[in-house]
Amino acid sequence: MGEPERLHVPVLLDEVLAGLRLAPGQNVVDGTVGMGGHARGILERTAPDGRLLGIDRDPNALAVAAEELAEFGSRAVLRRGEFRHLGEIVAEAGLGRVDGVLLDLGVSSLQLDRPERGFSFQEEGPLDMRMDPSAPLTAEEIVNQWPADELADLIYAYGEERHSRRVARAIVAARPLRTTGELARAVSRAVGGRSGGIHPATRTFQALRIAVNAELESLEEVLPQAVALLRPGGRLAVIAFHSLEDRIVKQFMAREARDCICPPRLPVCVCGHQATLRPVTRKPLRATEAEVARNPRSRSARLRIAERLEAQEGAQESES
Repeated sequence: MGEPERLHVPVLLDEVLAGLRLAPGQNVVDGTVGMGGHARGILERTAPDGRLLGIDRDPNALAVAAEELAEFGSRAVLRRGEFRHLGEIVAEAGLGRVDGVLLDLGVSSLQLDRPERGFSFQEEGPLDMRMDPSAPLTAEEIVNQWPADELADLIYAYGEERHSRRVARAIVAARPLRTTGELARAVSRAVGGRSGGIHPATRTFQALRIAVNAELESLEEVLPQAVALLRPGGRLAVIAFHSLEDRIVKQFMAREARDCICPPRLPVCVCGHQATLRPVTRKPLRATEAEVARNPRSRSARLRIAERLEAQEGAQESES
């Protein structure tokens, strides 16, 4: 309070810091460090000698985070990379087992607010949408080269757009599309006006962004690595911004809270699975009205937290 307002407002900051149950001297991994908002809070709570490893695939975000966290010196270690390689990155940094892992999923305000990154239809920009600017696949390639059926399937699966086939046909008919504005207008003509208060192109843009950055595949890969890195009693916190992400996190935490994950029809357990997590949150934590008023992006945020069990600890039923 009273500090000058920063460029980035971390979502659910108080809930994340409390949920990770931080203490001095702890080591934490922020797999999506972004501009360092959550990381700053973590480093303050783990002072004087706790360490933070911040990972991000976006070099622009890492540059901002480096400036934001400079005062913490060697306690803040930043690495460029995708969190789907979490175990490898942590090993390379020499951190070993850790006390907490945070994943703040989705697109950052830094990416959304820069038209040249192509994430937003609010301003004209290239059809890019890459979180890692060096990645090979762009939204322009998908929009202009994929067959209509594949486009429709993508928009339906990742954007949950019920008019996906109509949208895909409109995109194909409007080719070539080079800018975010051209794509948004093509989708708007196909779908019509706003639905449920959101822009008609919102779901299509979400679908393209998820596909370009392989976001769901990366999430499925990182979760078991995060659990493996946690010390017993360490905590995993994940902030999701749409139902597809949140469903993956919820189902993973529920599965890892049970000893047996065999199909119910089997009379005896044959999987040998042992519970690794205890859910901390009964339901996902949501932003307060006050936070939503300050930061509208927090409206869709959902935070789930789970704690690493001791080896051989008894089964825990999911409360999610």
